[in-house]
Amino acid sequence: MDTIYITGHRNPDTDSIVSSMAYAALKNALGDRNYKAARLGQVSDETQAVLNRFGFQAPQLISDLRTQVRDLDYDTPPTLSAAATISRAWQTMQANKISVIPVANEDGTLYGMLSAGDVANYDMTSVRNPQVGEVPVYNLLSVLEGKILNEDMQLREVVSGEITVALPAGRENLVFSDPNSIVICGDQPDMIRRALELNVNCVIVCQAEVERELLEMHTETCIISTPYDAYKAVRLICHALPIERICKSKDLVYFHLDDFIDDVQDTVLESRFRAYPILDDEERVVGTLARFHLLRPRRKRVILMDHNEKAQSVRGLEQAEILEIVDHHRLADIETKNPIYVRNEPVGSTTTIVADMYQEKGLMPTAKMAGLMAAAIVSDTVMFKSPTCTKRDIDIANRMARIANVSLDELGKAIFSATCGDEKTVEAMLNTDYKEFHIAGHDLAVSQITCMDSDRLLARKEEFLEAMRQIRRTRGLDTVVLMITDVLLEGTQLLFVGDEEAICQAFNIKVEDNTAFLPKIMSRKKQVIPMLSALWG
Repeated sequence: MDTIYITGHRNPDTDSIVSSMAYAALKNALGDRNYKAARLGQVSDETQAVLNRFGFQAPQLISDLRTQVRDLDYDTPPTLSAAATISRAWQTMQANKISVIPVANEDGTLYGMLSAGDVANYDMTSVRNPQVGEVPVYNLLSVLEGKILNEDMQLREVVSGEITVALPAGRENLVFSDPNSIVICGDQPDMIRRALELNVNCVIVCQAEVERELLEMHTETCIISTPYDAYKAVRLICHALPIERICKSKDLVYFHLDDFIDDVQDTVLESRFRAYPILDDEERVVGTLARFHLLRPRRKRVILMDHNEKAQSVRGLEQAEILEIVDHHRLADIETKNPIYVRNEPVGSTTTIVADMYQEKGLMPTAKMAGLMAAAIVSDTVMFKSPTCTKRDIDIANRMARIANVSLDELGKAIFSATCGDEKTVEAMLNTDYKEFHIAGHDLAVSQITCMDSDRLLARKEEFLEAMRQIRRTRGLDTVVLMITDVLLEGTQLLFVGDEEAICQAFNIKVEDNTAFLPKIMSRKKQVIPMLSALWG
């Protein structure tokens, strides 16, 4: 079954990562084994510390959910070696009812593409010019179902030349004098002798015996007997050539499994091939793509955790099929084509909602998973001091801590001390929990760093402001805000660049050097964004 990705928002925080992992584990534990947690950005130091503590790997990183070639129901026809005969290729096409077949090198990489049209063109050419070049003797034996009659002689490995048919006895014999010939005859000892004396490349004897005297003549001519008549033998000899001689091997148009359908469609519109080879990461042929495959592609399937806003979600979401949304933020601009399951609750952490789901399904998380979930709730509720925190968050965090046998206070100290070490760059800290918002025509970004010693970070204020100015210029934003939320002070040191008047009006404060302290302000979601929305709304 196709994978269903469960993913949080961009620049994921601990709650986003853990809720995705916990929900995937719950879904899989209930019998559906095709759910996989994913992330849209780098794991923060805080989250990595939590993952390391409880022995988990970070989820798979994905950057795009646009439909790819791998999502198509493409064809997987047999792939033939470039050394295979035209006869073998034609039989394969007929057996599989296809008109195009990929041709590969020995290592499976693409050599070319052979179409029924290529075979037909070659057939028409060979009627007017029945000449073949360097056909391996083994190929002849295969297509003619033949046998070498003078196999004790030192014979040629390949044969070539013009195909000459000797007329039956009783008629005027066809004269041939070029030793570079392939002579086809029946029960005609004199003609066979003449061909052997001339030392032609090959004699094909159709539906007849050859006298022992002739077989013992010293010659390099290969004598092959076949059960077919002369007419069929001529056609089959032409079909003994390796397909590398007639297939298209230059200026090939091909695609890879990871190519996006948007790009593939543009390329297909510019060309007129019946089918296109598909290659894997190692350039090996895995199938073929036709135009009709592009009409109804399978869309990737996804469950959104801890967000429901396009700007926060994965690129290419509009081409994916959203199955569920589990979140604790305001409803935003996500649209779906079909009704879906949505669970949106006013709690401090999405992980709290997922923990409730475990209880509803009668399933207890493992001790390690419970510890991970407890850490996520502590992180997102800022040790239960965020105004978004509810009694449910506290109760469930305590329940998870009991299952995991961990201390919530100790977890909180470990989490918030991992975020802001002196060795970290200001750019890294700004990007740890960074979100962009578009409110009533205003574009802004709000980054939040939660710590237990804001003075250490304020000592680097000028570095932060310069990095924020660079973000504003690069991203074309009106305002960039940094919340340095101090758990012990139960407030936020606010740094900003941009619209100073809007900041002053929204929070009813006076600022000095792009800085202000906001007591009791702990939540971006429930306090900062609503205040700015009320101003601009």
